[in-house]
Amino acid sequence: MIDPHSLFLIVSALVTVVGLILSITVFKLNPFLALFLASLLIAIIAGMPLSGVVHSFEAGLGGTLGHIAIIVALGTMLGKMMAESGAADQIAHSLIRFFGENRIQWAMLLIGIIVGLPAFFEVGFVLLVPIVFTVARRTGSSLVLLGLPLVAGLSVVHGLVPPHPAASMAVAIYKADVGRTILAALLIGLPAAAIAGPLYAKLIARHIHLPAENPMAAQLIERDFAAGLPGFGLSIFTVLIPVLLMLMGSSAGALFPATSKTGAVLHLIGNDDMALLIGVLLSFFTLGRLRGFTRETILRFSNECLAPTALITLLVGAGGGFGRILQDSGVAQAIVTAVLRTHISLIVLAWLLAAVMRLATGSATVAMTTAAAIVAPIAAHATGVHPELLAISTGAGSLIFSHVNDGGFWLVKEYFNMSVAQTLKTWSVCETIISVTALAFTLAAARFAGFP
Repeated sequence: MIDPHSLFLIVSALVTVVGLILSITVFKLNPFLALFLASLLIAIIAGMPLSGVVHSFEAGLGGTLGHIAIIVALGTMLGKMMAESGAADQIAHSLIRFFGENRIQWAMLLIGIIVGLPAFFEVGFVLLVPIVFTVARRTGSSLVLLGLPLVAGLSVVHGLVPPHPAASMAVAIYKADVGRTILAALLIGLPAAAIAGPLYAKLIARHIHLPAENPMAAQLIERDFAAGLPGFGLSIFTVLIPVLLMLMGSSAGALFPATSKTGAVLHLIGNDDMALLIGVLLSFFTLGRLRGFTRETILRFSNECLAPTALITLLVGAGGGFGRILQDSGVAQAIVTAVLRTHISLIVLAWLLAAVMRLATGSATVAMTTAAAIVAPIAAHATGVHPELLAISTGAGSLIFSHVNDGGFWLVKEYFNMSVAQTLKTWSVCETIISVTALAFTLAAARFAGFP
């Protein structure tokens, strides 16, 4: 049985989230104000000390923005250079020519998986969204039809496939074999991404009608290029150089000893922020000066593209603040305690714990590490356990139903210019399909392997 206080906290959180969504969709309250007010309300209802309520929200907002603001700013600058130089147009044209217009959504899935392997979701998203805008303009396709496969690919590798940092943490906690985890994660994750991405996008796109004007697309779509387009090789190299640097950084620990200066340098340049910074500076040369743009023009590009990102970063930060309130108020712990009282298989337990932590905190990484830390000691005393499948089920749970306390939710909403309701129907359902489908495939693999 759940104790009355925990039940009160869980019900209060559910009512608050519903009220938050209604305040934005029905009463048209500014989303930032709605998130702030909802955070204050749940903190007071949960009995948090009044002196710490605002500080908790600020800490969550600041901690989120410390990472996201830099990524959005640098990624948007790189996207602007891709748009103004014609690089995004060149990549889009090449993808359309190779895959054909009827299969372009599969190309979006593929490029999302490739770019997402070393990069966090937000990094891959801001790197690739200019290509989505450009392909949509060239083919006349819906942003939903093209965008959902992209985010499905990014999301699957974020949650399931090492060497992605988030998935690698779960592998380390469970002491799973990296190679076997990668193989199993690909066998489970690729079909899940296909169902949640191209297939679901084709089903839902016809029901989602987006506004004709998109502020972010206006900054990042193709222009008229009298001087022609840059070469495909140069274009794709400029886009992928941050990804390559991140991959080098993630592998530095395996290639060099901990005290190695070379390893330290690789770790530094492989950091998300540093890799994007290097990519932006490189783009100023490859997509700027080599294309005949002056220093003044490049400065204007990098300045004017930041204006539409202000609301995005603020909303992402507010989502982080709301998630922090849910943690500090005890709501997240109440949910975990309630789940632990159930007697279910380890795979389902790992998935369920990660799922409720994702719903409560909005962070897939926090959900993975928290759930793995709880389940790993239990699994250590069980027989016949396959830690690789536990790592995958934990990652699958951490991807479920992204909503208003998740920064990724607001990124997708604002870049694609969707309403909250439309984002729930597209992005949130896409994430849930990945989560549930991956769990089903993991359970099937466990039964085949004789997992208890």
